[in-house]
Amino acid sequence: MSTAAVDRFRVVPAAYVVLLREGEQGPEVLLQLRRGTGYMDDHWACAAAGYVEQGESVLDAAVREAREELGIVVDPAELDPVTVMHRTTPGGGPVEERVDFFFRCRTWSGSPVLQEADKAADLRWVPLACLPEPVVPHERAVLDGMVSSSVTPVTTFGFPVAPRGRAFRAT
Repeated sequence: MSTAAVDRFRVVPAAYVVLLREGEQGPEVLLQLRRGTGYMDDHWACAAAGYVEQGESVLDAAVREAREELGIVVDPAELDPVTVMHRTTPGGGPVEERVDFFFRCRTWSGSPVLQEADKAADLRWVPLACLPEPVVPHERAVLDGMVSSSVTPVTTFGFPVAPRGRAFRAT
C-alpha cells in the first residue's frame, strides 16, 4: 500500500515539566498565569511546557522548555515520568488530538524567572494541595492526581468514557 493511500491520523506531542519543591505546607508546584497566548489565557498552568519539535525527543523538549520559559537548566536524568496523557477536545479537529508527557522535577540549576513576559503574567510557587483557580483543566487533572496518588502511567482526558476507570475524564 502506498503512503499516499494511507491517511494516518496524527497527534500533537507536548512536554510538561512539573517543578516541585518542599514548602511550609508540603510540596509546592511552580505555576505560571497564561496571558496573551490565545489558549487558556488567565488560567494557571505548569511553568514549563510546550510542543515537541520535529527531530527532538520528548526529554530534549522538556529541557528546552524549562530553559526557554524559566531560564533554568534541567538535567534529563532529573525528569521523573508522571503520566502520558492522550487528550482531545470534542469537535476540535485533528489539531486537538494531543499526547502530553508530564515529568516531575525536583532538581535544576538556576532560579526560575519568567522569560516570556508576553505569554505569562505571573509565576508563583503554590501548595500542590491548594491550587489557585482556574488551572488549565487537563493539567489540573494531573496535579490533583499527584496529590491523591491516583495518577496512572497512561491517562486520557476529554474522551466520553474512561477505560476501566483508570483514566481522567473531563467533567
